[in-house]
Order: sequence, then structure tokens, then C-alpha cells
Amino acid sequence: MILVFRYLVPKGYTGITLFPFVFLKHKNLKYDAKLMNHERIHLRQQLELLVLPFFVWYLIEFLIHYCRHWNWNKAYRSISFEKEAYANESDIGYLNKRRVWSFISYT
Repeated sequence: MILVFRYLVPKGYTGITLFPFVFLKHKNLKYDAKLMNHERIHLRQQLELLVLPFFVWYLIEFLIHYCRHWNWNKAYRSISFEKEAYANESDIGYLNKRRVWSFISYT
């Protein structure tokens, strides 16, 4: 389910996925196929990790990368979940061929 709630989306970001919802900063972003594919990849990742473990893993990876780079954006872009989503966001058919736990190959 796609919801527009700009106050929940952190500054500098256009969307955030919290299973089963995708929150967008602006309503016109729901027509951005690349962004929506990116967020759907996160929905799949969250579903296969049963949601809560996804967020624990995400936070741990972020903290490890932040300690390594001391840079918020580099830490964020180094998270395996984000690497998979960014690498495949332009491939609209990616989720049809994606294997379970594919994010592991991006660690």
C-alpha cells in the first residue's frame, strides 16, 4: 500500500518502506517506476526476513559501515539491502526473477 506522508520520510529521501507500506514524500512519486521498483525490492527483502529481523540487520549493517566511513550517505549506500535495490531499480522485471535472499550477494 502506497501512502503519502512527507513527515515520515527523512530529509534527503523520497520514500521509505515499512512493510506493508511504502511512504512517499510527494504523491506524484507513485508514478516514478524506478523509485517504486526500488521500494518493492525492499518490501520483498522485508517479507523474506519476516520484517523485524530485516530492520535489525539493516541497523547493524548501517552502524558497521558508519563506523568504517564516518559518513551517513556512504554508510547508507553500503548496506546490502540498498546495494541490491539500487543495482536493480531500473530493471522493472527484477522481482520476477529475483532469488530469495539475493541481497546476500551484495554484502
